[in-house]
This record gives sequence, C-alpha cells and structure tokens, in this order.
Amino acid sequence: MTIGGVRIVADGIWYALGAAAGGAAAAWLTGIPFAAAPFFIFAAFSLWFFRDPDRQVPPGPVAVSPADGKVMAVKLEHGRTRISIFLNVFDVHVTRTPVAGRVTKVEYRPGRFLVASKEAASEQNEQSIMTVRTENGSEVVFKQIAGLIARRIICRKQEGDTLQTGERIGLMKFGSRMDVLLGDEWKILVRPGQRVSAGTTIIASLRRTG
Repeated sequence: MTIGGVRIVADGIWYALGAAAGGAAAAWLTGIPFAAAPFFIFAAFSLWFFRDPDRQVPPGPVAVSPADGKVMAVKLEHGRTRISIFLNVFDVHVTRTPVAGRVTKVEYRPGRFLVASKEAASEQNEQSIMTVRTENGSEVVFKQIAGLIARRIICRKQEGDTLQTGERIGLMKFGSRMDVLLGDEWKILVRPGQRVSAGTTIIASLRRTG
C-alpha cells in the first residue's frame, strides 16, 4: 500500500489501524481526548517504520547491502568474510538479497534474543539463514538475525526461488542485524562504522579470474 507516495509494508498498516482504534477507544472511555495521543503517535511511527522505498540497484558482478544500517564488523570467519550490519529502529527494515542467483537453502534457527549489536548475536540469536548460488557458482550466505526487541523475522523466499540482486526477501521488526558471508572470490568494499543502504550500497565486488 502507498500513502503519500511512500510504499508501506502491510504489517505497518495493521499496526497503525490497531493503534488508532485503541486511541479512539481510550479517548471515548476516559472522556479525555489527549488519552489517545500515545496511540496515535505509535500509529504514525508504525507507518514510518514499515516504509519500503524503491531502490536503484547497481549493475555488474557485485554484492549489495541486504539492509539499511551500520557496518559493525568485517572479519574472517570459517574461511569466509563476515560483514555484520546493525539496524536500529530508525532504519528501513525490509531486507534484500545481496546477490542474484538461486536459493539453495533456507534454514530457521531458534536462539536467544541478545542485543543485536553484540558479537555473540551472530551465532546465538534466533535467525533465518539463506544460501544463494550465483550464476558463476559462488555461494553467498546471509542471515536475518533477531535482536533484543526484534523478535519476529519474516522470510518470504524458499529453496528453489530465483532472485535478482537487491530483490526484497523479507522483513525484520523493530531493530535487528544482518550478516553476509562471502568467500575469497569477493573483494570487500566496506569497513566497520560505515553506513549502508539496502540494495544500493555495494559491499563487495567479484574478483576477476583468469
């Protein structure tokens, strides 16, 4: 749904409608119009939080950021480079695939709800893990990771789906984290502390072979 030219995820519409109804009920039951204010503020926040802007995806053999946020870590892990991106409540929470290719695996892993910016969250928190095989045979793994407040992960893709770079794959609610795991065939182009945007910021480029 689009409101004022801005696309809104359906979840945000339902949150906003529920909050608005709660506000109307509070004002009616108490007889105090201002009693509705917190509900209407939350309704407005929900519409803004669940915004889903279109993005211009760069061409070429590149990997783009799967989420809006701040790069928390770039480090070697089990033979791959892990790029960790932390999303706060002010970031767009619609998530995207960093690369084009075929989904070869989707795994849900239950876990804890540590603060998503903590290093331990990569392994210990609840998460949805997707593996995509690109046209040149590279396997890219990325994780939607729950946080202290974000306790619902929505993954709308499944094994066998074919994705385009930057395509929407799901949603994380109210602050969370995404990790991308890239092999040594990729040249990493981001650094810790850098702000990135889903679908537009190039986080790595495919190295030339031959």
